[in-house]
Amino acid sequence: MTKIKIYVASHKEYAMPQDSLYQPIFVGSSLKNGVPAGYQPDNTGDNISNKNPNYNELTALYWIWKNDQNSRVIGLDHYRRYLGAKAGHQLADRLTTEQIDNLLNQADIILPKARNYYIENQEDHYLHAHAHQPYEIMKTVLAKQFPKYCPAFQALEKSTSAHLFNMFIMPRAYFDEYATFVFAVLAEVEQQVDIEQLEGQEKRVFGFLSELLMDTWVNTKGLKVVECPVINLEKTNWLDKGYQFLKRKFLPNTKKKVHF
Repeated sequence: MTKIKIYVASHKEYAMPQDSLYQPIFVGSSLKNGVPAGYQPDNTGDNISNKNPNYNELTALYWIWKNDQNSRVIGLDHYRRYLGAKAGHQLADRLTTEQIDNLLNQADIILPKARNYYIENQEDHYLHAHAHQPYEIMKTVLAKQFPKYCPAFQALEKSTSAHLFNMFIMPRAYFDEYATFVFAVLAEVEQQVDIEQLEGQEKRVFGFLSELLMDTWVNTKGLKVVECPVINLEKTNWLDKGYQFLKRKFLPNTKKKVHF
C-alpha cells in the first residue's frame, strides 16, 4: 500500500490523532522553547522555521518538502481542522488510509470543500480583509515571472469560491511541483514586501497570499479535484463571523478580524 503521511501543523500542544497516518509538526520551532513530545519540529534539516510569523503553516509545508523523502502521498491538516469523511466536530471522522486511497483513485488530489462567499469574489474578499500592496505585488510577480499561471489566477479573482486553508492530500510528484511553485512565487514577493510596514496579523502575509495559489496551480495544470468536508474541532461562532465579514466589506477602515 502506498505510504501516506498526513502532517498536522500546530503552534501549540493540542489533542492529536494517535495513529501513525497523522504526524503533528510544530511550526516556528526555532522561535520557541521546546517541542511537545511526539511532534516533528520544523527547524531541522533544510527549513524556514524562523519565518513562521510571516509564513504561518507554510514553514511546515517547506519542512515536509525538503525533508520527507519517503512518503509517496503527502497531506497537510491543521491542529483544529482536518479533512474528513463528513463535516462536523469529531476527530474520529478524519480520513483513514483506506478512504484516502479510494479518493485518490478517483482524482488527482484531495482538497477541502470550496468556501463560497456568494456576495463577493476572491479578489474583493482578500482586499477587504488584508493589506493591498502585497496582493498587488504578487499579481505583478505572476504576470512577469509566472505568466502561464495568470489566466487561472485571474479566473480565481473573479470567482466567488476557492479551496482555502492550505490543506490538501496529494501524491508526492504533485506535491513537489506545488511546493516549488508556491515558494518560488513567495520568494519573489518577499523581496518586495516591507514586513515592517505591516501591523498585527498582516505580518502573516505570505500565509494569507499562499491560499490564492492552490487553485491557481491546480487549474493551470488541469488537475481533477475531489473535495472533502472540513472537520472543525473548535465550533465557529457564525454570528460573529458573519458580522466581521460584513464589517470588512462595508466598513473597510474599522479594525479587522479575519481568522477564527
